Amino acid sequence: MNILGIDWGEKRIGLAFADSLAIAVPIEPAVQKKLKERLAHIEKQIKERKVEAIAIGYPLNMDGTVGFKAKEVDVFIEKLENRFHLPVTRVDERLTSHLVEQDYKDRKKKIDPKSGAIDSSAACIILQDFLGLSGDSKIS
Repeated sequence: MNILGIDWGEKRIGLAFADSLAIAVPIEPAVQKKLKERLAHIEKQIKERKVEAIAIGYPLNMDGTVGFKAKEVDVFIEKLENRFHLPVTRVDERLTSHLVEQDYKDRKKKIDPKSGAIDSSAACIILQDFLGLSGDSKIS
């Protein structure tokens, strides 16, 4: 099954992809200025990669409760479901961006935060979690 991983952000949307080999890889993030353009970029990835399902990071509060950021992701999920008619699974994403940023720092690798590379790397972790490579953190 071809799966798209998403790390949602208001300005940048990180993307990752996995096929039947179940290896998640970061792909070109959606960093266009307007949401409409970012959705078009996601649509292109879905069509080109024949995506059958989406795993999206769900930003729970540290205590596991649903906060305002998670509610914003719920609105985005509704847009995805209405536009692409694909199953969308929420995956606990607590600390994924922090882990990625720390990894870049540990490797002394500079990255432009506006490039979306950090976001796509976070999407990769989210997708790996969905695939069960990092434990069971699926929410729905």
